[in-house]
Amino acid sequence: MAEATQDELRAHEATYSAFSKLVLFAIVWLVLLLGSLALGLIGNAGVIALLLGVGGTVVLLVSFAVLG
Repeated sequence: MAEATQDELRAHEATYSAFSKLVLFAIVWLVLLLGSLALGLIGNAGVIALLLGVGGTVVLLVSFAVLG
């Protein structure tokens, strides 16, 4: 098996880290979306669910952009 150079290892680690952050963002956003849907449909709190969904999405995008 061929030996990997330090540059290849760093590139692989950077790609893995970026992919991990993307997967984490997708999971957290999906939980936020499902929670907002449940609050709006089952909890009869449509306005609060809308604010939570839109506001939470904006907060997630900003936080992952700043931390990423």
